[in-house]
Amino acid sequence: MTHKPGIVITGASGRMGQMLIKTVMESDKATLVGAVERPGHDWVGRDVGEAMGGAAIGVIATDDALEAFSQAQAVIDFTAPQATLEFAALAAQARCVHVIGTTGMSDAEIAALEPASRHAVIVRAGNMSLGVNLLVQLTKKVAAALDEDFDIEVIEAHHHHKVDAPSGTALMLGEAAAEGRGVALNDVSDRGRDGITGARNRGDIGFTAIRGGDIVGEHDVLFAAAGERIILRHMATDRAIFARGALKAALWGQDKTPGAYDMVDVLGL
Repeated sequence: MTHKPGIVITGASGRMGQMLIKTVMESDKATLVGAVERPGHDWVGRDVGEAMGGAAIGVIATDDALEAFSQAQAVIDFTAPQATLEFAALAAQARCVHVIGTTGMSDAEIAALEPASRHAVIVRAGNMSLGVNLLVQLTKKVAAALDEDFDIEVIEAHHHHKVDAPSGTALMLGEAAAEGRGVALNDVSDRGRDGITGARNRGDIGFTAIRGGDIVGEHDVLFAAAGERIILRHMATDRAIFARGALKAALWGQDKTPGAYDMVDVLGL
């Protein structure tokens, strides 16, 4: 790579948006060339650095995503499902690498990204951290090695502002466990227990979501059998790990052919 790719951050004013801006600004491998916010947002038309409470950096926030994308080589997008679908079409039109960290996307919304992936590189993951993606691979291996005598539970904890549950990472882990066992997650997923639920169904993969305080992200995969338990755990204490992973994905995608990729591809796992 002989030049620094230009990066646009969508949802620039949010917690992850601001972390992504800082991460790109601190990188010696990329350049921040744009920041996108929704129409009517008070950041629009302002210098991003000043909007963040610091010095001007020469990047003005805009609500014209296509114009911003046309000046960039990559878009990093941690927004909301419907916004992400709209950004995917625009990023494909601009032939930008589109890195998607948006969570809470339905199977139908994920499938709707396919037309855009014919024209541009899309890297989508429920979690961008190296540690979590290693945990996903370990979960798959352990699930494949153990039979249904071991119940599987995915327990996740996040801050009280998080709006979706289970988290995208929890679903990644559930999918990995299901794949390891050779089953479809939708057929064995148990996401709600309240009242007299009856005994646990053999082979189910359960989910528990904890919301509180400022927890960045904690994920356990519990394999529990009579007399023994195995717990795989990842704890995030700084959301900068997600921003660094997303930037790594944006850089990795620069010389790739159009298509749909994930962090396993980026990390070569």
